[in-house]
Amino acid sequence: MASGPAGRAVEEPPPPEPPAEQKSPPLPPAQEEFSFLPLVHDIIKCMDKDSQDVHQVLNELKNKFQEMRKLISSMPGIGVSPEQQQQQLQNLREQVRTKNELLQKYKSLCMFEIPKE
Repeated sequence: MASGPAGRAVEEPPPPEPPAEQKSPPLPPAQEEFSFLPLVHDIIKCMDKDSQDVHQVLNELKNKFQEMRKLISSMPGIGVSPEQQQQQLQNLREQVRTKNELLQKYKSLCMFEIPKE
């Protein structure tokens, strides 16, 4: 945000909000749901035993990868480039700085003091 000729802060428009069709992100699954290691361990055990269950466990692993890909692609901000993220961060920091300056200015006007009787 820049200062005008009279020293007043010129307020920039707020950053664009996400489209209305985006829902709030679902609650993250439990920590265990992100682990692929148990399935890999089961695959190795099935291969050691020459079990026919290996195909079923491989399908479970494949499904888990697909679920995680969907989860990652649905994360908010995943399509925003690092440069755009830095620009948004810089804009927000500038807004906070300007608002803090205005708050200090308003506090110094003594308008918020309650008269003592």
